[in-house]
Amino acid sequence: MEEILKYFPNLTEEQIEQFSKLEALYQDWNAKINVISRKDIEELYIKHVLHSLAIAKIQEFKPGSMILDVGTGGGFPGIPLAILFPETKFYLIDVIAKKIKVVNEVAAGIGLKNLKAEQKRANTVNDKFDFIVSRAVTNMPDFVSWVKGKTKKSNAHSERANGILYLKGGDLAEELNDFPEAIQYNISDFFTEDFFETKKVVYLPL
Repeated sequence: MEEILKYFPNLTEEQIEQFSKLEALYQDWNAKINVISRKDIEELYIKHVLHSLAIAKIQEFKPGSMILDVGTGGGFPGIPLAILFPETKFYLIDVIAKKIKVVNEVAAGIGLKNLKAEQKRANTVNDKFDFIVSRAVTNMPDFVSWVKGKTKKSNAHSERANGILYLKGGDLAEELNDFPEAIQYNISDFFTEDFFETKKVVYLPL
């Protein structure tokens, strides 16, 4: 938890309580339904929670805006972002039902009211969103094909057009070849832990 407070010192008491409950909830559910590797669960706050929150260092979500998390797995980046932005609506989808069960149980366990999670493929989602977030579920060309046409036409966030905020690591030059408008942000510019050395947030306007 101290890593979260180090980089996000202005959390409310409710947010601190919600973040601090995550470890026990994930350990409990992970024992029943394996959604996070055993090694990673021991470093939940750095490898999952803080990694998810890197998106917030690039983009703050306005109250009333809508965010789609595609391939959320155990709820990342959606759950940490939903805690951080309680006035923003989050819709988390994954094709694997047991993962969505964990997401819903964890969200209920910490009292998240601004999050909905369903077993669904991205191409079957009909709503429009301000931003689409994800954590390395596939390569960028495939991901764009899944979510094209799912962003709102009007921009609620003046500093950045609606689009994708994608967590990915390594050399992305080849993968982003067809997307000259993509911008890469090094997470190591915001967080000092070694884990983030090669990790990035990729922003792609849609």
